[in-house]
Amino acid sequence: MKTLGGSSPPAAKQPLTPPAIPAPIPAPAQPLPVLGVPTIALLQSSSLPTLVQAELERMIVSGELQPGAKLTEMTLAARLGVSRGPLREAFRMLEEAGLVRTEKNRGVFVRDVPLDEAMEIFDLRAAMDELVGRQLAQRITPVQLKEVRAMVDAMERAVKASDLRSYHLLNLQFHDRLVEMAGNRKLTALYRKLIKELSLFRRMNLAHLAEGGQLPQSAGEHRAIVKAIACGDGQAAGRAMFDHVMESKARMVSQQVGKH
Repeated sequence: MKTLGGSSPPAAKQPLTPPAIPAPIPAPAQPLPVLGVPTIALLQSSSLPTLVQAELERMIVSGELQPGAKLTEMTLAARLGVSRGPLREAFRMLEEAGLVRTEKNRGVFVRDVPLDEAMEIFDLRAAMDELVGRQLAQRITPVQLKEVRAMVDAMERAVKASDLRSYHLLNLQFHDRLVEMAGNRKLTALYRKLIKELSLFRRMNLAHLAEGGQLPQSAGEHRAIVKAIACGDGQAAGRAMFDHVMESKARMVSQQVGKH
């Protein structure tokens, strides 16, 4: 129908249809696997230099970067996919942690821990472990006790298989977990710093254990520690942990004497 002016009336507007809302993506039945890359949460909570420092620390403690090795900026920057700025900041943090040393006009190197320093670390660690043993004998839970027993079982299997690498990692995990279970955060932080430094020396000591057939003795000392803790005897547990560290120190000294 035309209006008086001869034009057609405007067409009636059709109501807008709201866009379809996509159905929510169902959650996976099983948790997604953790990949060997930083998660978004980790990236948000950590700076890039901190992430680089953590990766370099892992490489040093695992032995991928050996004591005395030079850390070349160009090579590591390309390998880790970062610029040199975060890498240099990571070097600084590693030096503060006692894992690398900087030599003027020469570069950055993984530290060699000398014998006298290693002995000092062993003495300090023995005192710390004695305290941990006394405390755990009074406070360890059945679940925690089951956990550390399983670690000792795994160490004994590694001894039977002559798997030095697995034994080394389990040994570190066992002692770190005991310290963590004691619940003293300051003690845990200090202990971990010392162990990281000692790992630069410890690798040689463990190799000597394997060559001398002393791994079963070391594993037996771990079993004795757990037994003393399980009995609730603080004095015996503290003494077992103290003696274990001092035995490790004695083996280390024996190894060094044998080299000369």
